[in-house]
Amino acid sequence: MTRRTMVCALALSVVIWLGGMLLTAQEAKPAAAQAAAKAGERIALPAAAREGGMALHEALARRRSIREYTDKVLSERELGQLLWAAQGVNRPDGHRTAPSAMARYPLELYVATPSGFFHYEPREHQLERRGGDLRPAISKAARGQKQIMLSPAVFVFTAVFERMGAKPDDPRAARWIYAEAGHAAQNLLLEAVALGLGGVPMGGFDDKQLQENLSLPADHRPVYMVPVGQPR
Repeated sequence: MTRRTMVCALALSVVIWLGGMLLTAQEAKPAAAQAAAKAGERIALPAAAREGGMALHEALARRRSIREYTDKVLSERELGQLLWAAQGVNRPDGHRTAPSAMARYPLELYVATPSGFFHYEPREHQLERRGGDLRPAISKAARGQKQIMLSPAVFVFTAVFERMGAKPDDPRAARWIYAEAGHAAQNLLLEAVALGLGGVPMGGFDDKQLQENLSLPADHRPVYMVPVGQPR
């Protein structure tokens, strides 16, 4: 191969590479714009079932901590039922499925799925889109625990401590909030069993990093997580 031929071949390779980079950038722009346009989108969930299903004593007998899941994505019906079980409104007066000290309801519930990151709005029983698939960001804050990336739905419980009428460092506020998070998470876990799913409660994560990675409001402090999925 002559020197001229080698130079021409190298130039052609550079042109092809630059063309590929330009095409990738052009394809990425519409995707980014589409994701930005969807932020804030509200998604109405199917009405939660309130009758029938598995008996409570059977769900209690079957409950296990499940950390490995199939690649099955949860349906909107399943997602809505789980969210309602954890923090849904079950009475006309707006009270919820999980008890709350003085009915202050300090918890705010989020869920990360392959299709996006969402905030649950209990009164409307709907989701507000907050971003794309943030499970990798959650995994980083949880030291890479495998169940997060395997799960098709990672539920993140956060708390607004100020709603309890006490300073954030008040031990009473913390006691009430952590107890309520436990009530809500157990509801979620038992509902998962009733739906033929499985999950595991998690407290092993870096609070500050998780809050930053998910771009949560400053007063939405992470307190608990529950990955859920179809048991493998």
